[in-house]
Amino acid sequence: MTKLIIAWLLLLSFSAAAYLEELKWPKGETFLTFLEHNQLPSSIYYSLDKEEQELAAEIIAGIKYQVLRNSDTSALEQVLIPIGEELQMHIKQKNDQFIMEIEPIAVQLEEHALVLDIQNSPFVDIVNATKNNLLANEFAQSFRDSGVNLRNLKKDDQLVLLYRQKRRLGKQFGSIKIDVSMIETKNKQNYIFYYKESYYDAKGQELENFLLSTPVNYTRISSPFTLMRWHPILQKYRAHLGIDYAASVGTPVKSAGNGRVNFVGEKGGYGNTIEVNHDGSYKTLYGHLNGFAKGLRSGQVVKQGQVIGYVGNTGLSSGPHLHFGLYRNNVAINPASVVKIAKSALSGNDLRGFLEYTKALKEKVETALKEHVPPVEEENFEYAYPFDKKSDM
Repeated sequence: MTKLIIAWLLLLSFSAAAYLEELKWPKGETFLTFLEHNQLPSSIYYSLDKEEQELAAEIIAGIKYQVLRNSDTSALEQVLIPIGEELQMHIKQKNDQFIMEIEPIAVQLEEHALVLDIQNSPFVDIVNATKNNLLANEFAQSFRDSGVNLRNLKKDDQLVLLYRQKRRLGKQFGSIKIDVSMIETKNKQNYIFYYKESYYDAKGQELENFLLSTPVNYTRISSPFTLMRWHPILQKYRAHLGIDYAASVGTPVKSAGNGRVNFVGEKGGYGNTIEVNHDGSYKTLYGHLNGFAKGLRSGQVVKQGQVIGYVGNTGLSSGPHLHFGLYRNNVAINPASVVKIAKSALSGNDLRGFLEYTKALKEKVETALKEHVPPVEEENFEYAYPFDKKSDM
């Protein structure tokens, strides 16, 4: 673990008289206020183009970011701030001045198997075995609408998970994908499979019941969702973590699902913005609004189809449109993958492909049961010791 961190430091040509610390992004902090709080020039923000300033508004409260400081003066030297799971903002010095560049996040991809005999409950047993709350939460999400009553499990019923995760700077990073979950109880194996961004049972029936409606009557999609792309002319990395729906100023914007308003106000490059939390760890974002529905406030419960705002051109917008973002466990996902009419069952070639895919996963589950490999336990470590209490930090 130590070697990995040292190698990363050398790769970025960090000063020998410096150390790394990891912090959590405070609630209510914007990229611009972050610069101010750290005595960094606001020109870093204002020199960004429209798309980059929009990305700066995607920094999630609570996200862990890394700061390199001079060991002698405590002065900030470099910063790495993840935006989603693909890109990060890298603040560094160039020609004696600070600049910000958007770069890919370097991660290690891992595949693991977890085999457990139930002792308490699946959630508790997963956390006890792996120290990985994200894995336990994702398992609970996958079985949420399965029809299997997890409270009726008996001691020594078996659980198998085959999952994928990423590691960044030695720590588990981003979301977890559980390719297959299996619970064996009363000599019956109950399978849930992750396939094409949704959970399905063994028959190919989609399980997740969180469904979105299109939030606005639009004329066209002016910008689709993209996680990461390289712009060959600008020589920069780009991302657009939502869908832009072009529409006239004043067009009503509706909540895409039942939920509770989490934020109403101005949000960086998105201008007037609304965020709504939904069941199942989902959140929707509505940006560039002209205004909000009368009386709308944080904490208010809203229904699917309820008008919450109006299309505008606020923030860094090149024309009237709604920026619509969708997040699952605070990770941006493509809204087009969830906007549906009803739950669906696979059929035809899709079903045949699914059954072939799941056959191979079932064989891996049987292998995992036979081998009963020990669980991977996540480590909780700090990159650096805190500053001395006598310092300004």
